[in-house]
Amino acid sequence: MTDDVFFLPEDEHRYDDIIGLPHHVSEDRPHMSNYDRAAQFSPFAALTGYDSSVNEAARLTEKRPVLDDEKKAALDSKINELMDNMPCEAEIVCFVPDTRKSGGTLVTLRGVVRTFDEYEKKLVFSDERRIPANDIIDIELFL
Repeated sequence: MTDDVFFLPEDEHRYDDIIGLPHHVSEDRPHMSNYDRAAQFSPFAALTGYDSSVNEAARLTEKRPVLDDEKKAALDSKINELMDNMPCEAEIVCFVPDTRKSGGTLVTLRGVVRTFDEYEKKLVFSDERRIPANDIIDIELFL
C-alpha cells in the first residue's frame, strides 16, 4: 500500500456541479464578522468564577507581626518623639489587614505626619492618609 490518497471512481467528480457557483449571501441575515465566526470555536469557562477562586486562594498574605516587649517599648518611644515634633516627616511600616482572607501585607508609607487623631487612634498624614496606631510596626523619623 502506498501513501497516495485513493478515491473511488464514483467520488472523483462528486462536486463538479457546484465548484463554479458563487458563494451564497443571505438576504435575511447580516454577514458574520471573522471575529464572531472565530468566537464560535473559542473555549468557554464551564465553571463560572473558578479561575478567580483559584487565583484568590493562591494569593499570599503575611501573618500580623507580633512585637515583643522590647520592640513595643522602642516603638512607644518613637511615637512619643513623633508626637513631640509634629508635623514631622516619617517613614512608617504598618500592617494592612486583608479584606478577603486572614493575614495581610506589610506596607511602608513615607510622608509628613500632621497629627494624631485621639478619637480614632490614627496617625494622619498631610495628604489625609490615616494609619491605625495598632497596625504600626516600625517608625523612622526624619527630623
